[in-house]
Amino acid sequence: MSAVIETQPGPSATASTSRQPLACGDGARAIAFDAGGVVSLDTFFSHVRGLAQQLPEASHAINLCEDRYRFLVAFCAVALRGQTTLLPPSRTRAAIDDVRAQHPHSYCLGDGDHCGCPHASLAPLPHYVRMPDVLPRCDGERPHIDDDALVAIGFTSGSTGTPKPNPKTWRSFRTSTAQNLAALSGLWPDDAIVQSVATVPPQHMYGMEMSVLLPLLGNVAVHGVRPFFPQDVAEALAEASAPRLLVTTPVHLRALVEARVSLPPMAAIVTATAPLPQPLAAAAEARFGCEVREVFGSTETCVIARRRTALEEAWTPLPGVRVAPQPDGTLVHAAHLPQPVVLADLVELLDSGRDADGRFVLRGRQSDLLEIAGKRASLGDLTRRLLGIAGVQDGVVFQLDDADDIGVHRIAALVVAPTLVEADILRALRRSIDPVFLPRRLRCVDALPRNETGKLPRVALLRLLHGNNG
Repeated sequence: MSAVIETQPGPSATASTSRQPLACGDGARAIAFDAGGVVSLDTFFSHVRGLAQQLPEASHAINLCEDRYRFLVAFCAVALRGQTTLLPPSRTRAAIDDVRAQHPHSYCLGDGDHCGCPHASLAPLPHYVRMPDVLPRCDGERPHIDDDALVAIGFTSGSTGTPKPNPKTWRSFRTSTAQNLAALSGLWPDDAIVQSVATVPPQHMYGMEMSVLLPLLGNVAVHGVRPFFPQDVAEALAEASAPRLLVTTPVHLRALVEARVSLPPMAAIVTATAPLPQPLAAAAEARFGCEVREVFGSTETCVIARRRTALEEAWTPLPGVRVAPQPDGTLVHAAHLPQPVVLADLVELLDSGRDADGRFVLRGRQSDLLEIAGKRASLGDLTRRLLGIAGVQDGVVFQLDDADDIGVHRIAALVVAPTLVEADILRALRRSIDPVFLPRRLRCVDALPRNETGKLPRVALLRLLHGNNG
């Protein structure tokens, strides 16, 4: 996913408010499953109505559920109460406290102990509501909400700075989900209900789109777990019925390929959150015998384009999406956006003629471009060269905030390479990059501080570079 640097003004929505269902399809169709069987849409609705009756009065709720089915129930119950779900950039205590500070009339909703904050052992979260072990049920009509209801606020990851809020209405989610279903077309029969396993958290916008909204609004049933290790993924997929879909990230996909784990037949693998290297995409397709389809988007825009990375470099915009290059980024027009949005990513349109289909290639980000001593490079290209060194398992090159005595912002790198030392890595880099772009600070570490979706928050990088793992 990408980062946004500003929002352009545009026309506001003029469509009249209407009531829309919280989920679509026949009441008997599966919306979720696990080792114990499937959950029908009718059962899901009864859980949503039952939980909605038990929620406190408030304006916002922070959904911290680990179990994906319970996240689905909680998300819809909160919407049914006319409240807005807050999706923090991570489930660390600091991120949760920051979101609550912005929305003081909110509560935290979770499905476990640990005060609803699985990654912290601090004081209990205030206003924490734990969902019952046995979900309450209530009969009634199919739940509907206003199409213009503000159902969620997603926060950017913080990989390029301070996390920023991005509001989402039910109308925008319905429109973007229709586009996502079009992006996945051809991967399984149109009349089939695909059973999906996702390694990404539902709190992340990509996870929200592909593992929450697809089951609600498409012929998709989702597994309740979020597997982490390759064998966990294999076991979850084994509990699914064909056609199977794996929703994952490049980090998890690489682990699956390198583990040489045996997976059951899949209809497709979908990946996002970070660039997918073409060799990895090709290796995954050969290893697992299905197409790997990469999607591109951001918290601000949702998914806007797709490609089959093993075979193509160019991105194809989703229906209704148009991108326009600008000097400082790319202007994105889409039916689900209330106004055009400027991405920090630089793109190049492949054809601007009459028959152009809008395909584009990424050329990095404005913030990634470097100019030192009259020479130019990009952080993305430097990172790719670092990762190409034999023995390097993971790594990142980034620019420091503070300038040196002559006003130059120097380059730093963090590297995971158990069999190498810093001198080995610098020696290899000298063979492929200009000396002015060699990292002035390079540190070998046990692991990069990736978050749940594989991204690298800048604050965490700087902390690790300076030797602080806390």
